[in-house]
Amino acid sequence: MELEQKFFSVSEITALIRDMLEEEFSNITVEGEISNFRPSSTGHYYFSLKDREAIISVVMFKNRINTLTFEPKDGMKVKARGNISVYAKRGNYQLICETLLISGEGDLLAMLEERKKKLAALGLFDQERKKSLPVFPSRVAVITSPTGAAIRDILRVLGRRHAGINLVILPAPVQGDGAADMIAQRIRTANRYSMADVIIVGRGGGSLEDLLPFYDEAVVYAIAESEIPVISSVGHEIDFTLSDLAADLRAPTPSAAAELVSASQIELTRRVRELKSTILESIFQRLEKIRLLVSQFSPENLVRNFKIILQPCILNLDEARERLIGGMKSLLLEKQHKLEILSHSIQSHSPLEILKRGYAVVTHEKTKKALSSTESVGINDNLDLRFYRGRLKATVKEKIE
Repeated sequence: MELEQKFFSVSEITALIRDMLEEEFSNITVEGEISNFRPSSTGHYYFSLKDREAIISVVMFKNRINTLTFEPKDGMKVKARGNISVYAKRGNYQLICETLLISGEGDLLAMLEERKKKLAALGLFDQERKKSLPVFPSRVAVITSPTGAAIRDILRVLGRRHAGINLVILPAPVQGDGAADMIAQRIRTANRYSMADVIIVGRGGGSLEDLLPFYDEAVVYAIAESEIPVISSVGHEIDFTLSDLAADLRAPTPSAAAELVSASQIELTRRVRELKSTILESIFQRLEKIRLLVSQFSPENLVRNFKIILQPCILNLDEARERLIGGMKSLLLEKQHKLEILSHSIQSHSPLEILKRGYAVVTHEKTKKALSSTESVGINDNLDLRFYRGRLKATVKEKIE
């Protein structure tokens, strides 16, 4: 009896192959020569790596391209690190490239990284030691190749901006043997003779090998020791050279360095006009505030404001007067009522009221005392009798006990 044979679909066998390749060949480095390099419109890089016996497809996605320190070209020998994957629709395998280095560049980068750590530990890259650039430098020293694109770019920018800056060119090779020592020497010469207010050190872009002088310790020390502010303008955007880190300011290109040290007359005029407009507007605003404040003290406003202030006082005074008068009236009525009661009480106890009822007050004429009995009265004594109305004089003829 024959065993039933296992069949795979194309997708199944491709998936199995992809899983095996991706598992076995992850994070590998492949060395070879770039062939058929073609950037896509979407920003990805497609190329092949080949040697004498074989060729492999490579894709580098655009989110990894910013890690490159050079521009890939056909014929370059490189090391590509990444993962092997299978492109199922075409049935071929390819390397998904994460990093791409020129052969031998990896060791060089490791050495430069060690140098960077060493110089950083010495404080040569510290922010505290960096100097400020003068606002309007009159002399600028440029240390670069006299025949390179960098000096032409600087001259073009300064000419366009009409900066009126005196340019001192200190020629020096910017790549190859002896370039670093010459660049360092030029920096020290500019300081020794106070040749400028600012020094620009730089060159146009290039490969890592081309930029090695700007990683050299001699150049870094010369920049760090410079009393004159230094702008490093190595024309590359991807990474910072050690000269960039040591300089007081880094410009991405020589043209940008020239822009930094030159002030355009048109730009200055525009800024002065803006400042003038701002100052005048501020003055007018202040004057308007003062005018509004002073207008409050015109005779009409003073009278009106005085009335506004005085009117509540007058109303309060009138109300207080009315309350006082009302209080006094109430108090007088109360006192008058009490007085009437007292008067009535006094009148009811008055001797005249007693006399009014038919009684009389008898006074001894001699002693002038009112008599309440006959004890002190003798025959023929004269008495004074006072009635409610009128008085009588009487002589005692008879005394009855």
